Amino acid sequence: MSKVGIIYWSSTGNTEAMAQAVEEGAKAAGADVEIMEVADADVDKALSYDVLALGCPAMGDEELEDGEFEPFFSDLEGKLSGKKVALFGSYDWGDGEWMRTWCGRAKDAGAELVEDEGLIVNNTPDDEGLAACRELGGKLA
Repeated sequence: MSKVGIIYWSSTGNTEAMAQAVEEGAKAAGADVEIMEVADADVDKALSYDVLALGCPAMGDEELEDGEFEPFFSDLEGKLSGKKVALFGSYDWGDGEWMRTWCGRAKDAGAELVEDEGLIVNNTPDDEGLAACRELGGKLA
């Protein structure tokens, strides 16, 4: 059984809803799952999981949230080599550049991405978006 860690940051609740759906999918597939906000996470804890799912919405000019999530990811980034990682988040504008950049950073660090292009949902996840999150969770198990 895989031990899956889901670490996310959410302002409006959209990325939190995605994280919860990823958790549902991973649990349904038999994984041992722990979910937490990035404020409650640290790099050592993140690296202790067999599989890591990270969620952050697009902020500002299509960037990761810079108060909590970006510093956490920057500390984690150099230690991702060989780690199975999934990236997800919501956005309200733009074309997903923040996710492409984030995926590129993870790949450059040697992470094994579960979804090469991450999983993004526009605004509040609808039934289709939540189903995609559950499917992603299943792939983590």
